[in-house]
Amino acid sequence: MSFNDNARFDPSRVSDRRGRGRGAAVGGGVGGGLLLILSLIFGPGVVDQLGLSEGTGTGVAQEQGTGAEPAINACLTGVQANEQLDCRILGTAESLDSFWAPYLDQFGVTYTQPGVVLFTDRTDTGCGTATSAVGPFYCPTDEQTYYDTAFFDELVTQFGSSSGPLAQEYVVAHEFGHHIQNLIGTLGAAQQDPQGAESGGVRVELQADCFAGMWAAHATSVPDPESGEPFLRSFSDTDLSDALSAASSVGDDRIQEAATGLVNPEGWTHGSSAQRQAWFTQGLRTGDINSCDTFAASDLDNP
Repeated sequence: MSFNDNARFDPSRVSDRRGRGRGAAVGGGVGGGLLLILSLIFGPGVVDQLGLSEGTGTGVAQEQGTGAEPAINACLTGVQANEQLDCRILGTAESLDSFWAPYLDQFGVTYTQPGVVLFTDRTDTGCGTATSAVGPFYCPTDEQTYYDTAFFDELVTQFGSSSGPLAQEYVVAHEFGHHIQNLIGTLGAAQQDPQGAESGGVRVELQADCFAGMWAAHATSVPDPESGEPFLRSFSDTDLSDALSAASSVGDDRIQEAATGLVNPEGWTHGSSAQRQAWFTQGLRTGDINSCDTFAASDLDNP
C-alpha cells in the first residue's frame, strides 16, 4: 500500500529517540533473536523477569542525545513515506488518527492520540525500560506505542514475513489497536487471563488484529486533513498478502515451533498464525468494530 504523494505529515507526531540509549546492558550476551522470540511469546516483561538482556556489560544505558536533528523532521509528504520506514510509520499513525477519531465518536468514545516513539536499542517507558528484544509494543501507563525500526528487518529475516509496506503498516495498526482497547476497556483482559489458547490474552491480541483490519478497510478513503485527499492509495492483492504474511509470521504456533520445535497451545498469548490472519481479515472485510468481539467468539478459528 503506497501513500499518495500529496499527503502531508506533521513530524512532531512522532518522538524520535533513535541514537539515544546506546550503551552497556545488564546480562550475559543472550542473542537478540532469542529475546525477541521470548518476548513475543510471553510478553515484554519476560526479559526482566528472567534477568535476561542483550549485551555483555554491567552498566545501565543512559539516554543522551547525539546533538543531531531527529531524522523524522525530514518526513513531510507521502513521497518520503513511500521511501523511508520511519516516515511510513509517521504516515500510518496520522492515517490511524484520522480514522479512529470520527469512528469512535459514533459510539460516544473520545479518541486520544497514542504516542509514537522510535528508539534504538533501549528506551525508558511508563512500563519500565524496554529493549529492542521486545519488538513493537503499547504501554497503557503512558499511552504510547514504541518501535525500534530494526524490528521490521527481523520480522523478515527471522520470522519470514513479507517486507511490503502493508506488512509494516499492519504492525503499527495493531499497536494502535491496543490503544483503542485501552479506551474501550477490553485491554485489561490480557492481564486477568494472560495465557492459553482460549485466554483473554489471546483474545486481546486477536481483537487488535481485527482493529488493524478495520483501519485497512477504511484507510484508502480516510482523508488527510491538510490535502483533503486520502492518505493512502487503493491497495492491491499483493498488499493484502503482505499484511497477512506479517500476521502469520508472529503467530504463537509458528514462533514456538521456530524456537523449540514444538507447538504448545497452553503457552499461547497471541493466537495462532491462522487465527491472526482470520481476525485481520474479519476487520478488513467488515470494517465494523462490532464484528471484532473476540471475547464473545466461541470459535477463534472462525470469526
